Amino acid sequence: MNRPRSYTAVTREVRVSVRAFYLDDQSDVARGQYVWAYRVEIVNEGKVAVQLKKRTWIITDAQGRGQRVHGEGVVGEQPVLEAGEEFHYTSGTPLSTPSGFMKGMYHMVDVVTGEAFDVVIPPFSLDSPHAPGGVH
Repeated sequence: MNRPRSYTAVTREVRVSVRAFYLDDQSDVARGQYVWAYRVEIVNEGKVAVQLKKRTWIITDAQGRGQRVHGEGVVGEQPVLEAGEEFHYTSGTPLSTPSGFMKGMYHMVDVVTGEAFDVVIPPFSLDSPHAPGGVH
């Protein structure tokens, strides 16, 4: 099996990389239920500590239907990343189509100054073996 493609963006010295994995065992093609996991790596490549406070996701299916998800932190955490530190987590999303894509923002703060800023989560493709070609 091929390793899923990694999608990366850097904003204000915070690098976000994402890989998506189709979960065949949790999907039900006959019912039009397709499920993906995605693994996120956030690396603070800067010189000051930052904290991830909130996140906003835009999830779009193959029909162009979008869903906005906004909430506190990620996987129940609001991690502080000191200079050079990284944070990893895995989450997932279902769709009613065999492909789609996600993108978003992490809403962060500079721990020293309290300045708020947004970090781009790169758009990434959700492809299943049931999709005719990918949307990437």
